[in-house]
Amino acid sequence: MSAGRDGWRLAVGTLTVVPIQPPSVIDRGVAGRAMLLAPLATLPLAAIPLLAHAAVRWIGMPSLLAAALAVAALAWATRGLHLDGLADTADGLAASYDRERALEVMRRGDVGPAGVASVVLVLMVQVVALAGLVQSPTWDRPVLAALAVASSRHTLAWVCGRGFPAARPDGLGAAVAGSVPAGAAAAGAGALAAAGAIAIALVAPSDALQTALRWYAAPVTVVVPVLAALAVGLRTRSRLGGVTGDVLGAGVEVALAAALTVAVCLH
Repeated sequence: MSAGRDGWRLAVGTLTVVPIQPPSVIDRGVAGRAMLLAPLATLPLAAIPLLAHAAVRWIGMPSLLAAALAVAALAWATRGLHLDGLADTADGLAASYDRERALEVMRRGDVGPAGVASVVLVLMVQVVALAGLVQSPTWDRPVLAALAVASSRHTLAWVCGRGFPAARPDGLGAAVAGSVPAGAAAAGAGALAAAGAIAIALVAPSDALQTALRWYAAPVTVVVPVLAALAVGLRTRSRLGGVTGDVLGAGVEVALAAALTVAVCLH
């Protein structure tokens, strides 16, 4: 019970701006539970695309503006932590093929050209894709956008799997690297896909089946961001020897862009 409570506190305290008592202990078991609980701990963030859709539908807000405000709210709700990780990871990978040099660039935290470009491009993709989802006349596509947000946080469980060691001995990456069994991550993905499919089925328009999302929409919106985040993790494992907290944040942002992109393209 104590480990589960500490895992919840670590997930909420690390991944959101919600104030919460810090965990009494942080070990590998607590870290693994925190990463598995990430979608639940950040569930209020998944409601943000639904609010954007409500603004478009009920007060006539332009969909692009609603999407931009939603993405800004997501960044605020996470203290910009994931975007900072994206910028630092891009700068580190672009700085040098020398592992120690790249890690030093990431540790400094100042943003270079590669970091700025990566953040701008990823945010552009997120905003445009989300705008296409929230302008829907029905609720099934905004629910799919909410699933995309949750799925992007679920990717933390995969990038913290046994195949991804820590790139350095300190920091968040060292605490969570290799802490999640593959079976637990797969079970979490299945549960998330099932919950998303049920939610979409509940809101899909029964009188317009030709416009409703198909059964595969939820699983695809879970699987694609996992693959995107794993690609980031594999790249940094090859270049840096493992993952860091910055890499985890970069994976979340790239995963969200991938999830929203595939979601808006589904029919």
